[in-house]
Amino acid sequence: MNGDYDIRRFQAVPKGEPGYAEAETWVGAVRFGFHESTRGPEHIERILDMYRADRRVLTGAYQSGDVATHALPADVPVATFATLRKNLNIGFGRQLETQLVTAVTVRTSHRRRGLLRRMMTEDLLLARNDGLAMAALTASEGSIYGRFGYGVASFERSVKVDTSARFRLRHDPVGTVEVADRKVLMDVAPEVFAKVQRLTPGSIDRQEVYRYLASGELGRDGKQDDAIKVALHYGPRGDVDGYVSYKFLGWETKPYTMEVVDLVAATGAAYLELWQFLGSIDLVERVSWDEAPLDDPLAWALEDPRCIESSDGRDMLWLRILDVGKALAARQYAADGRLVLDVRDSLGLAAGTFALEVSGGAATVVAAPSSMAELTLDVSALSSIYLGAVCPVTLAAAGRINEDKQGSALKARGMFPVERSTHCLTHF
Repeated sequence: MNGDYDIRRFQAVPKGEPGYAEAETWVGAVRFGFHESTRGPEHIERILDMYRADRRVLTGAYQSGDVATHALPADVPVATFATLRKNLNIGFGRQLETQLVTAVTVRTSHRRRGLLRRMMTEDLLLARNDGLAMAALTASEGSIYGRFGYGVASFERSVKVDTSARFRLRHDPVGTVEVADRKVLMDVAPEVFAKVQRLTPGSIDRQEVYRYLASGELGRDGKQDDAIKVALHYGPRGDVDGYVSYKFLGWETKPYTMEVVDLVAATGAAYLELWQFLGSIDLVERVSWDEAPLDDPLAWALEDPRCIESSDGRDMLWLRILDVGKALAARQYAADGRLVLDVRDSLGLAAGTFALEVSGGAATVVAAPSSMAELTLDVSALSSIYLGAVCPVTLAAAGRINEDKQGSALKARGMFPVERSTHCLTHF
């Protein structure tokens, strides 16, 4: 039962300070929960340094009573949870500070005891009390988080691109691409991503670890990855506005494949020209990428779009509105109008009836009687349509939105789009 556990929140501290061992043990519990191999003390120290840079709050559930003989000791958390705060691009260049939830695990032997619900609900309430209007996560399982009010808000796909003679782009370069030392991304990657962040709805500021991964300074095995190569894109004025880090998968992989580790481009030209570069690498017949957008300009620029073999789109970013009035008022809208939403929320954080009034793209939100509702929907559905990547008409057809007034889902469809396709390149 919940009373058998203590929930403790803390932050990473430098090695040698009180509390370091607690954070080190917490990292081990997370790795156990995600079936990852054990890392050495130097690697864990590096990870905790990054956690400090991101100001992560680490949460653990600890057994408060006796621990079974020979079982893991009481100082090893049976459940973990972490949060950090970053800006989310909510369209038209607007940013909204968002509570990012990550590192969620519950030890198999301690499931079904309400630990996840307790950690999640307490954290969401703390974030709302701090004035945040939004929470977000990326889910390892798709059936867990809807009950906490999260809804899918962006998608991605895996692609395998045939870069043999079939690969030809209808694009005349306006910039140049040059190979660089991989370590330059330690400084360049955050600068380029900041440009992308300002331009891309659904984008979230990246955590510290990304520049280490993109540059190969931290590989999947916890060591430097010298196999990673880097190319930079220079715009017409000579500024770096895109990069790709990539690695060869080896001669035993057929067809010979280059894997994209990270591809970030602040302009359409930079994106296509980085692909032109990848498609021109000698001895390579395929380029794979696991974080490609669904609405991909590459497909429309290729003379033969069938060069792209893709998996079905999968959910990426999940959002959870904490304060409906603040979240709706924060963003800009594609069409003016008035829409009354009756929002349901089983956790009680965001329930109510709200009149959204948009003029000149700007919104005001006021409370309204439930009898005036045009759409009735759970907060998870509202969170899904918030960035325009999920269609309200589709959710109405799925029974996730109820039209109290006919045509209201179509009206919402016209109001909620953002200026370009939603895409999130930040996993957390």
